[in-house]
Amino acid sequence: MVLGGRKSPACPASPGGERPTGRGIEPQCVLARTESTNASGSTCAVSFPPAIEETAAGNMKLNPFVTSSRRKNRKRHFNAPSHIRRKIMSSPLSKELRQKYNVRSMPIRKDDEVQVVRGHYKGQQIGKVVQVYRKKYVIYIERVQREKANGTTVHVGIHPSKVVITRLKLDKDRKKILERKAKSRADGKEKGKYKEETIEKMQE
Repeated sequence: MVLGGRKSPACPASPGGERPTGRGIEPQCVLARTESTNASGSTCAVSFPPAIEETAAGNMKLNPFVTSSRRKNRKRHFNAPSHIRRKIMSSPLSKELRQKYNVRSMPIRKDDEVQVVRGHYKGQQIGKVVQVYRKKYVIYIERVQREKANGTTVHVGIHPSKVVITRLKLDKDRKKILERKAKSRADGKEKGKYKEETIEKMQE
């Protein structure tokens, strides 16, 4: 039987080796996982395609509405609108700020003070963010510069994930964001946890 210009695989142990289904014709021997026995008593070994093997092993994504295609994810990343890029361009807070605000990371903004902790410029002194350049997913920091061939100095773009925020530029809106994030973090810690009283009651 020819399907789409190719012969469909037939089970060598069965006559014809094909059975009609709703989507065309499939080999009869695909009914079993590794081996199938037909009416004559002989068996034929079957190797599943990779996609079916992954599904059987349980390595499939859970949400059918979210793609795991590399191509589609890259397209969405590089074509993201500005308000989405703001969230992507988040940086972790330093240990002191994390303890103070109970928040792990924040979207970076101009006038935040940061320290580079990864890459060529790591370990340098703390500098203020001069510009958040969302188009290229980079930030420019005060003293992170290099000299061009013609002698002029230019800022070097650093990705926000490579820095740690050491001092936040606070305003009314940012304080609200910190409060909201701290509240949701505290609620999440209590959720689903057994308290001491509950454990004692269970042990009685």
